[in-house]
Amino acid sequence: MTQEAICFDDFDLPQVAEEAADFGQGQFGCVVTPNADHLIRLKDDSRLREAYARATYVLLDSRFIALLLRAIRGLRMPVCTGSDLTAKLFRDIIKPSDKLVLIGTTAEQAQTLRERYGLQNLQHYNPPMGFISREDEVLRTLEFIEQSSPFRFCLLAVGSPQQEIVAGRLRERGIAKGLALCIGASINFITGHERRAPGWMQSVGLEWAYRLLQDPRRLAHRYLVRGPRVFPLVRSLNFVLRKRGRGAGEGRLAGHDAPVSMSGAEAMMMNSSMPAHQAARQAAPMAKRIC
Repeated sequence: MTQEAICFDDFDLPQVAEEAADFGQGQFGCVVTPNADHLIRLKDDSRLREAYARATYVLLDSRFIALLLRAIRGLRMPVCTGSDLTAKLFRDIIKPSDKLVLIGTTAEQAQTLRERYGLQNLQHYNPPMGFISREDEVLRTLEFIEQSSPFRFCLLAVGSPQQEIVAGRLRERGIAKGLALCIGASINFITGHERRAPGWMQSVGLEWAYRLLQDPRRLAHRYLVRGPRVFPLVRSLNFVLRKRGRGAGEGRLAGHDAPVSMSGAEAMMMNSSMPAHQAARQAAPMAKRIC
């Protein structure tokens, strides 16, 4: 029987921030940050599965999922949310002279970022609503990004699966150079257009509940109707923790270290001295991996 699997990189926030800082502009890479809603979408959207399979970094965005995995299956998965990563990039890594591309959000928000962080080279484009279903608009977005290449970071803030599809198309075309990050609503939090949940709610996996209270009309269906579909997925998906050497940036991206399967024989692979590639084969010999 074939078992579906999804790979995550074994990076916490400081580690992935270091990776991003060192990535360089000589190649293209992308960061995706799946949350509970994304895991549900993966079952139904082949374009999203393909984008995740080809992503350079896959980071678990959801503390709720991490807590579920620990409670139900005894797995410990590192969490690095897209919002935390984006905030750290602006706070600690991005320099005023860095070339940045921002796709999505408003012109007002882009200007707020320029003024707050002294950004001298931020290129901004906000595609029209529903652009992903119109090839001419998708091409206009891709060409805008490519004309701004090479960039240090391209921030894709147009929601899922639109941002992952754009990242995948950029990789296919082979023109853009730099690191693209699929960041969802992160800019809304940084610019104050939305408020993040208090720290204690984030730490116990209740950020989704806070967002629902803030915007029930838009988010009720996502969290209350679609959301419960994640519970059987947590039990059935084969979660693979991709153990990689630090430093997959420019000139060092040529191979991922062997993934460590997190289904069935998790304890064996987390605690045994067995080589990771051998453990992965024994634990999930028939896994169909999104990684």
